[in-house]
Amino acid sequence: MAESQTNFELTIEKLVYGGEGLGRVEGRVVFTPYVLPGERVQVTPKQEKGGLLRTELRQVLAPAEGRADPRCPYFGRCGGCHYQHAVYELQLEAKRSILRETLRRVGKMEAPDEIAIVSAEPWGYRNRSQFHLAGAAIGYLEAHSHKLCPIAQCPISSPRVNETLKALLAMTRDARWPRFVRSVEVFTNETETQLNVLGDRPVARRFFEWCSEAVPGFVGGPLDYQAAGFTYRVSGASFFQVNRFLIDDLVRTAIGDAAGGWAVDLYAGVGLFSLPLAGRFLRVTAVESGASAASDLRFNAERAGVTVEVSQSSTEDFLKSLTAAPDLVLADPPRTGLGRAAVARLAELKPGRITIVACDPATLARDLPGLLSVGYRIQKLTMIDLFPQTFHIETVAELSA
Repeated sequence: MAESQTNFELTIEKLVYGGEGLGRVEGRVVFTPYVLPGERVQVTPKQEKGGLLRTELRQVLAPAEGRADPRCPYFGRCGGCHYQHAVYELQLEAKRSILRETLRRVGKMEAPDEIAIVSAEPWGYRNRSQFHLAGAAIGYLEAHSHKLCPIAQCPISSPRVNETLKALLAMTRDARWPRFVRSVEVFTNETETQLNVLGDRPVARRFFEWCSEAVPGFVGGPLDYQAAGFTYRVSGASFFQVNRFLIDDLVRTAIGDAAGGWAVDLYAGVGLFSLPLAGRFLRVTAVESGASAASDLRFNAERAGVTVEVSQSSTEDFLKSLTAAPDLVLADPPRTGLGRAAVARLAELKPGRITIVACDPATLARDLPGLLSVGYRIQKLTMIDLFPQTFHIETVAELSA
């Protein structure tokens, strides 16, 4: 590729984590979004750093068999989705390949021959969506940008989220709308709707009174969400899984046939795994550092009539305090993963079984070797597609000593 050349052509070898396709030209690695493996494309250089060239897609010269027409009119501008140009079956296989390759490249380990996939309806699945605002416009941020992409609907969000978006759009055009609001997070159980409003200062009480009139099913406090056979109170500052179609499958996959004396649920949130575990184990300890989620967890356990010990603590501090190994440790860490300290302590304690619910394959690949090195084996690896149309990969790794 001559330096003076603007556009150039290349063939895409594979998709990589992050939503881009990888190709090579004159010895250089090239990343391009919105492409598929095997496609011949024309691209424009955008940024080169560390020997990697990022480009913009100009034209698909030879499309792959799995190319699809995006359902969303904002696809390619909005930064929320990455794979709407691919049929869903191709998305799933691409993610499984990326998971396998990431474990090999980052973790220097081979994944099991079989990686099971759990999936559901790939549209209208999000029960929680965060919208950004600029003036009277509302939408998502463009890819790799702070620029707003105004939208009127979102095909990966649930019907009630879209109804709320429509109501919010009408509200932003009203003189009563507080212009200092920067984002609104919508969370719904498809009957009730919770709003978390973020701005340069708190909104007045009359704003929420207005929401109770304008927003379908608006609740001014915690929301009850039914999943996995229980009802969970979820406060505004508490985390809950966003794929309304796969929450029960996630719980079933993570818990499996586990049963015994003592289970520890790390990063327990409002108790999504803790409550079902309480029916399988004589003792369950739920570890959650957030005050809001820990309060919800205690309430949810009491309402369900199950016994769960709640430790409002960081995972690292809790693990340091242990003097005996639980039968099961189930961990649902944030994107940063378990981390070295937690992995090292688990390797010392050696619980009989460890299940990791990972939302980033790279951090999973960094966490696993420290456990495998002390004798753990991967009994089962399952990819649960909680985020269709995006590059995000959720993995459940079941380990036994």
